[in-house]
Amino acid sequence: ELLKSGSLDLRNNKINTHQLDSEIILSHILKETRENLLTNAEREVTKSVVELFNKKILRRSSREPVAYILQIKEFWSKDFFVNKNTLIPRPETELLSENIIKIFKKKTAISILDIGTGTGCILLSILSEIKGGKGTGIDISKKAIDVAKANSKKFFLQNRTRFYPKSFVDLYGCKYDLIVSNPPYIKTSEIKNLSDDIK
Repeated sequence: ELLKSGSLDLRNNKINTHQLDSEIILSHILKETRENLLTNAEREVTKSVVELFNKKILRRSSREPVAYILQIKEFWSKDFFVNKNTLIPRPETELLSENIIKIFKKKTAISILDIGTGTGCILLSILSEIKGGKGTGIDISKKAIDVAKANSKKFFLQNRTRFYPKSFVDLYGCKYDLIVSNPPYIKTSEIKNLSDDIK
């Protein structure tokens, strides 16, 4: 009943992914998989769960992305911490990480610079696969750097990473084997044509 009411509220607010979003939000609150949630749909939930669920559904109804509501986004089979200080990692960005890992997988040591690191998802995903690698992530946003640092600790990579709030033009006297970057690339004039979630 709770899933249906959440889905209906979202559908009435023209959220195309209303059913999926309702399931993701409730499964996150209950700390279990969607599959387990759906196969055990007859059990009762507490009043506090209902209240929290309804609050999150209300936020989603106003087109706030699910990743910001839950402060989590899966990338490279890892649950990255995200918030409004970073862009949400997108699935197609995994292709960048995948191709880099294929090329450098057999290297025993590699030094990487990630420009505009955001959540740190690209750098941390690469380093999780290239065990001898070390990396530096830079971003002009200090708050984004805080998110990247939190993710490096979450995935136990803080000893192989450094994050700095600076622009690449302020980086001197450093050498890297690989420089990666996936900066915001959508023109300001084109933003109005995007879906509300991406805006």
